Amino acid sequence: MYSADIRQGLLTVINRRANLTLQLRSILDEAAVELKINGNTEMEQTLLTVLHDLFRNGYLAWGHNIANAQPPFFHITKQGRIALQTLSRDPMNPDGYKAYLLTQVSLSAIPMSYITEALDTYNANCHKATAVMVGCAAESVTLELRETLVKRMTSLGHNPPAKLKNWKIGEVLSSIKNILDNQTSNMPQPLREKYNAFWTAFTEQIRINRNDAGHPISVDPVTQESVHASLLILPDQARLAADLKDWINTSYT
Repeated sequence: MYSADIRQGLLTVINRRANLTLQLRSILDEAAVELKINGNTEMEQTLLTVLHDLFRNGYLAWGHNIANAQPPFFHITKQGRIALQTLSRDPMNPDGYKAYLLTQVSLSAIPMSYITEALDTYNANCHKATAVMVGCAAESVTLELRETLVKRMTSLGHNPPAKLKNWKIGEVLSSIKNILDNQTSNMPQPLREKYNAFWTAFTEQIRINRNDAGHPISVDPVTQESVHASLLILPDQARLAADLKDWINTSYT
């Protein structure tokens, strides 16, 4: 059993008892029974490590109220409650996040490798690193869309603009938008509406976060909330990019 499985089991127990008074031993006992790890010292220690990580990352905090402010009482923080609302796909649950992502779109090995590292850094509270990793994953998705567009334009005898082949992702995004904006009338209505409403919003949120993290002009250029948002946006951005690629391959003129 991997630590990700133990994390999922522990989070399930905590979520189930979220509205009750939480005490350390009862949660650990229930999680151990659910995971079937009673008596396995190695797995029990992994469970304790996972629980410690939830405290360290700010999802849990000691105390129930002022009268019961010390261990064994603890409570779920505001950050933790927000995460538990989408437990199955929240970045705090890496396996659930990746499983959800792959139900939305089939990603190639390059963006998946960056997403895997982004989840590791997010759960280690390394938010600047997370912003960079998510940005790289999103950039890879965009570059794959760019290659599809270049290939289609070339096959139709069109000359792709120089900006589309630029090494700067901002230039590439601008060029993609200019080209596709001129083709929106040919898109099916659902794709046109999603493209018009979300493409720039998705790509720019992730790109700006990455740029902020990559230029050391402040101590905290990005926040947990901003990188959490980037991670939640990424599956939708990748899904939209995949839909655009399908349309380009068959209908772009």
